[in-house]
Amino acid sequence: MSDTSTIPVITVDGPSGSGKGTISQILATKLGYHLLDSGALYRLTALSVIKNNLDIDDVDAISKAALELDVVFEPQAEGEQKVLLNGEDVGVQLRLDETSAMASKVAAIPQVREALLIRQKQFRQAPGLVADGRDMGTVVFPDAEHKVFLTASPEIRAERRHKQLIEKGVNANIRHLLKSIIDRDERDRTRTVAPLVPAEGAFVVDSSDLSIDEVVQQILDFIGVSEA
Repeated sequence: MSDTSTIPVITVDGPSGSGKGTISQILATKLGYHLLDSGALYRLTALSVIKNNLDIDDVDAISKAALELDVVFEPQAEGEQKVLLNGEDVGVQLRLDETSAMASKVAAIPQVREALLIRQKQFRQAPGLVADGRDMGTVVFPDAEHKVFLTASPEIRAERRHKQLIEKGVNANIRHLLKSIIDRDERDRTRTVAPLVPAEGAFVVDSSDLSIDEVVQQILDFIGVSEA
């Protein structure tokens, strides 16, 4: 395997609803970098398990599927992205309840988590990578030159999530969403393995009162890139 340690990586970590997915996609587009949506890899592994009729107890087969995922994240306009698995657009399939349920099962398998750690590192390809997740700067790419931690108040994140669900035609209670976010934040911050914390030296951006364009500009300023 060739040495990829000199290939630039920008990690964008943060809690759910902080906007890191949208921001990462825009950054990747502007910089011409590859994109890694690390959170989607468990759903993609789950989808691979379903498509190939793998036995959930066959740890070796599932780990192999995770390690060999043929996946590409293609940033689209307005901070959207297309997810290709074996060349097929699987964006809709990733959101199915069946995929979510299977993702929870595969995520509980330690060997799968180890395989996906290796697979995530393989996304580091020239000319560079924007890696979106929760432990990109602390665990996966600790040597990244630029690390960003994107956050927002629980109230703002609940409002954003509520808006997303309503736009999709899903009924949602904003108070329940807020409690869920606060509870998850506490679990993520206090967990023993890869707690959700800013990486050492990370540029912390609170997006609560910022537009998407303002957040992107702050990050570009941080990494020393001027827009043409």
